[in-house]
Amino acid sequence: MLLELRDIHVHYNKVAALKGVSIQVPSDGIVTMIGANGAGKSTTLRAISGLTPVTSGEIWFDGERIDTLPADKVVARGIAHVPEGRRIFPDLTVEENLRTGAFLRTQRAEVEGDLEDVFGRFPRLKERRRQWAKTMSGGEQQMVAIGRALMSKPRLLLLDEPSMGLAPVIIQEIVRIIEAIVKQGVPVVLVEQNAELALNVASYAYVLETGTVSLAGAADDLHENEHVKRAYLGV
Repeated sequence: MLLELRDIHVHYNKVAALKGVSIQVPSDGIVTMIGANGAGKSTTLRAISGLTPVTSGEIWFDGERIDTLPADKVVARGIAHVPEGRRIFPDLTVEENLRTGAFLRTQRAEVEGDLEDVFGRFPRLKERRRQWAKTMSGGEQQMVAIGRALMSKPRLLLLDEPSMGLAPVIIQEIVRIIEAIVKQGVPVVLVEQNAELALNVASYAYVLETGTVSLAGAADDLHENEHVKRAYLGV
């Protein structure tokens, strides 16, 4: 497995946010986490990327333990995190935002090549590379956030609620982009409140409820699970 979470516990002050979460992510495909607000999905991603300290348990990435590393060292190992709400820099241009994703990289020629690759993947961003990020639409800002993550040359991409607040046609465009990234060899951990979308694009899924993994299995199987249907698919 490329990524393993082993019995992860996280506390915010004295409140337990994660209570023994164990997750495995292979070196290809999409693994999704679904669940209600407050279930611990975003906290799990933040624990992986070093943004939230782990109380106990272990996180291993490609055979190396990373739960004691600061966030910049986690990025340097090859994990890129696109947070909920995109969190782009509104007063920087599109291109400047993208370049911040490469701040740890030293090979300038490679960075320039990857910038052109991102522009090839997102033609709209190339057209508006000098535009202030705050003037972009929600869908375009999500593209900026994903492009910025790709500029770190990740070996694993963490996506937190990429469809939030977007129109259905834009969501489908984002899904196509995610699937293309996976086809080019970068696995994805996808957190999504839209369970239907998540289970349709992922190969494996975890259901988080109140800080624990309540169900896990092939995404197709969970899509047919009666509890998942009632609780998350509106059936």
